This record gives sequence, C-alpha cells and structure tokens, in this order.
Amino acid sequence: MKAVIFDLFETLVDYDDMRSRAFTHAAADLLGRDRDGFHSLWRDGRPARDSGPLATYIATLDLDDDLAERLVALRRETGRAVLMGPRHGVVDTLRELRRRGLKTGLITICSEDVVDVWPDTPFAGLFDVEVFSCAVGMLKPDPRIYELACERLGVAPSEAVFVGDGANDELAGAERVGMRAVMIGDGVQGWSGARIASIPEVLELI
Repeated sequence: MKAVIFDLFETLVDYDDMRSRAFTHAAADLLGRDRDGFHSLWRDGRPARDSGPLATYIATLDLDDDLAERLVALRRETGRAVLMGPRHGVVDTLRELRRRGLKTGLITICSEDVVDVWPDTPFAGLFDVEVFSCAVGMLKPDPRIYELACERLGVAPSEAVFVGDGANDELAGAERVGMRAVMIGDGVQGWSGARIASIPEVLELI
C-alpha cells in the first residue's frame, strides 16, 4: 500500500443528527422560519449543496443579501466547530502515516463552508490530497471521485486503502474501483471486510 484515503464525517470527526438539527434550528431562528420546516428544507437541499457552489443553493432560499451572508457565516461557524474536534488519535495517526512514507488523502461529501474554514482547522496540512465533493461536482460512491483522489496522489486504486464509516455506499464504492476498504465503527450491517474501532488502528493494517 502506498496511500490511505479517509472519509471525514463520522470517521475523523463526529457529526450526527443532533448537530445537524442544532444548526438548522439556529438558522431557522435567524431567518424567522419554522424549525421543523427549515430542517426538512435544508436536508432536502443537501445534494445540491454538496455538489456545487453554496451560493447557488442559498439563492433558492429567496433571502436578502444580509440574511444570506449571515446564514453562510452561521454555517461556517458550525462547520469550524465540528472540524476543530478531531477524534482521539486522528492527528497523530495522520502524521505517523506520512512519517512511514505513505501518502494521505481525503474524500468527503461536504458543502463549500467546509472548504472555506479548512485552513483554520487541525487538519490543514495533514493530507497530500483533499477531494471535496462540492469542488469537484461528484459524490461518493461515484467511481470517478475515488479515481480522482488516487490520480492526484499518484497511486493506482489497488495501492490505496479507503477508510470510512460506510455512509453513502462509500466502502463498496471504493472496492468497485479496486481499493481496499476498511470500515470504522458499526456503520454498515453485514460488512464482511476489514473493520476498526478507532483511527489509530489503521497503523496496524498497513
């Protein structure tokens, strides 16, 4: 193996429905909208936000410029708070992989607010390649997003390991392009491949 490529949410950082609702409730209050209604609206808009410019999606909400800017700022603040808390051992593991001569990559489904705050997070500089879905217009498990990450890393898919929680069929997607897939946690029932309980265990697989 020459490279290890990671998922982000529920792999390197925690992000669950409670965090999502905390944001949409705050956003609804900011915009003067019903909380449950805005949560559903925001959830339904995820494919658009995660595969293109955030501004394009925000424009569909019919907000004046001031509210649009405040909503984006709130989203960035929320994303920054999530990304400032890597799971235990994540940063040290990424550094150790590179110390061992392995390349590190990231493939994540996310909107532009993540890209905007990324340089301010503990993850900045820890990956040789970062593939953000919103920037490339592709979502996992599209085979092209895995192939793009491997191409940018200069490795063949067969020379790379993908580590993720299994959302979005990402593990099977990685395997379909020839990568070795490793699941963290218990995200996928019936997963018969390699499994780890925490990120530092990756070092035992390489």
